This record gives sequence, C-alpha cells and structure tokens, in this order.
Amino acid sequence: MTTYKLMGVLLAAVFILATTASISAQSTTPQQAEVKEQDETNLDTQLYLIVGTNQVVPEEKLPASLDSVVKQLRTSLPFKSYRLAATLINRVKNDGRLDLSWIGGPLAAGGANSVVTPSFSQFKVRQVRLTRNATGDQMVQMAGFNFGARIPIQTGAVAGVGGVPATNYETTGLSTDISIREGEPVIVGTLNIGPSGDAIILVVSAKRTAR
Repeated sequence: MTTYKLMGVLLAAVFILATTASISAQSTTPQQAEVKEQDETNLDTQLYLIVGTNQVVPEEKLPASLDSVVKQLRTSLPFKSYRLAATLINRVKNDGRLDLSWIGGPLAAGGANSVVTPSFSQFKVRQVRLTRNATGDQMVQMAGFNFGARIPIQTGAVAGVGGVPATNYETTGLSTDISIREGEPVIVGTLNIGPSGDAIILVVSAKRTAR
C-alpha cells in the first residue's frame, strides 16, 4: 500500500470515529440534562385523614380540593357524615423518602381520645418518584406507602376510681405501592377504628413544587 493510500485510510478512520463520538454526545446530553433536572425536583405531598361515621355529629365542610373525593365516598360508603381529622403537608425530593410520626387528637367520633389518651400515628413512603404512564401522563409513584396508628378504645370503667374510663390501645394500618396522577387526590384505603363502626379514609395527593 502506497503512502498516500495509507494516509487516506487513516484520515477516513479518524473522521468516522469523530462522527460517532459527536452523535453519541448529542444523544446522551439531553438524557443527562433530564436526569439532572429531575434530581433537583421537589414534590409537595398531602395526606388527608377523613373520618366517616354513622354517629350523630355536626356535619363539617371539607376543603374544596376534596370535592371529587367526597362525591366518590358518598356513593360508595354508607356513612352519614365525614369530617377531616388531619391534613399533613410535606415536601420531598424526587426519588426521595418520607417518614413522619405525630401525636393527634380524636379520630373516632365520640371515642375515648383526649389529652390523656391521644392517638399515635406514623406515615412513611419508601420512595416518591415522578414517572409517566403508557399514554404519557405525568404520574407520581409512591413505593412502600405505609400508614399506621395506635388508637385508644374505651373498654369499660376502672373499679374504685370514680368510673374513670378504662382504655386499651389498638393498632391499625395499611401498606401498599401506588401510582397517582400528579395533583389529583386519590383514596388509598379505609381502616375501621373501634366498635362504633367509624372508619379512617386515607386520601393522598402529590405535585411538583413551583420553582
């Protein structure tokens, strides 16, 4: 092979390698930028604890953001009234986790809860992640969604102390993996609390924070 032909082959090989590297860089840069953008994304999560009861209690107006949820509840669950027992708002990083515990007031309507016998609750999500479904809609995955509560149940009166109520703590909870539409409140599940027939309805929503 002559010197000119050898130089031509070498120049062609260099051109092919440079072109391949350029195409590869162009194809990976947008993906890297998207990953970087997602890593800086935060989400606001909202957990609503709604109590459904058949006892005679004053009717409470729930937030307008829960209108669609309340409509669904009234058609699917036979409770006479609903009240909002707690609203928990938390911020979590995309691909991050959430873990909180708190001491709350009454959950069961007319139950044994008081300052002396509060309820103890815990809410965990192992991973909160933005994703898209098969049709391209923005979704929020909550892997390892877990809610648990220890609720005081009145079991009678303590003898010899003036009829002071005797109370036992009972544990209730729910664990699941869910995907929800961004910004849309969704019923995750219901938990019975005590002999009164009351129930806690868990509703959750999540959306990206404003930049």
